[in-house]
Amino acid sequence: MKHFRDKNKNIYAVIMSGGTGTRFWPLSRESSPKQMLKIVGEDTMIRQTIKRLRGFISPGNLFIATNRKQAFDLNLHLEDLKKDNYPFGIIAEPVGKNTAPAIGLAAIRLKKINSNSIMVVLPADHSISNEKAFIDVLKKAVQGAEKGHLVTMGIKPTRPETGYGYIKIRQGARGKGQGIFKVERFVEKPDVKTAQRYLKTHNYFWNSGIFVWKAAVILNEIKRYMPTLYDGLLKIEKTVGTKKEKETEDAVYAKLESVSIDYGILEKSKKVMIIPANIGWSDVGSWTALDDILPHDTKGNIIRGNVIDVESKNSFILGSDRVVATIGLKDMIVVDTPDATLVCPKAKSQDVKKIVDELKRHGREEHLTHRTVERPWGSYTVLERGNRYKIKRLVIKPGAKLSLQSHRHRSEHWVVVSGTARVTKGAEVYNVHANESTYIPM
Repeated sequence: MKHFRDKNKNIYAVIMSGGTGTRFWPLSRESSPKQMLKIVGEDTMIRQTIKRLRGFISPGNLFIATNRKQAFDLNLHLEDLKKDNYPFGIIAEPVGKNTAPAIGLAAIRLKKINSNSIMVVLPADHSISNEKAFIDVLKKAVQGAEKGHLVTMGIKPTRPETGYGYIKIRQGARGKGQGIFKVERFVEKPDVKTAQRYLKTHNYFWNSGIFVWKAAVILNEIKRYMPTLYDGLLKIEKTVGTKKEKETEDAVYAKLESVSIDYGILEKSKKVMIIPANIGWSDVGSWTALDDILPHDTKGNIIRGNVIDVESKNSFILGSDRVVATIGLKDMIVVDTPDATLVCPKAKSQDVKKIVDELKRHGREEHLTHRTVERPWGSYTVLERGNRYKIKRLVIKPGAKLSLQSHRHRSEHWVVVSGTARVTKGAEVYNVHANESTYIPM
């Protein structure tokens, strides 16, 4: 592995991390989307994605593609990885415009760093259980990319799945093991009967959303099939590293369409190849996807957290601080958090995003943040709010500093319950000890 890594300094990883994971509400929120949650395993999904690339991607060759709104939270979430000598860069779009613009923006930046750069593009929120096989497939994909191909990983279907896109390989290509095959066409999410037919033919694979190609090659394909996007990218490229970069990005993105890389490029390009990948993959696209990943009890349930259950079957039940009691559920999803609870049939798991849409429509905050919000200095939790008051619990890291600020429309009362706080109020600096309080006027 070390020899491969040293020989291939041209390989860069671009982790796509701009999504909000609305199908995982109420656990996911805009400030803590799916990729920043511990849904599978003991670490968050984006941290798992980064860690499985160690040894394959050289330190400094890792980039995270996101939007400016999420960039701060991602930097905070991954702060310790930087300290652990595995630095990464952030490529932040002004706003999310789907994967084609995001990949194009990453490509022009990588090409500027290294004209021979090879991009490994992968989502931040997928589960891969066989990491050794994953790296082996990546090596083959890099070899294909070196020859000018646009390479994707295809996952052999195990069921007639209607929630995934499919890729069809050319007739006669089946049965050749882990080779690299020509793609005949991309197929949108099918209905059940069509998915059953795909499962029987053996020429169809699930679209993993993992791609490997040269930055220069994908840019040439963008120039051919998405000329408007390419012209915008050229304008941005000319200003990279200058004072006009942000202004140019804003102007270009304001006019861009929201288009996926699949629809904009891969469905049209003649350069697309596929490598069948048996890597224990799941896109973890909804709560029901966990049925394929997490262990079940003898009645087919997945039960986690503070839950008391009696006679339920084939259900997913996730508890939080308070007790969740369930009786006789069948094929149900129950997810409890401190400020919101989801209850729905498994068959409706894809519709959870409709709840998020309704929350937005009604001006609710439960789609934005949890009651507890992480910050560089620690965290705060909203304990209670009412007419003209709000009560928060702050946990401040030892030695951390909160920025000085002023409030013109409210006063604050600070009560220290543990430790000692050093307070600056105007020109006055003083200590507030445990069981003491201080008043901060407007």
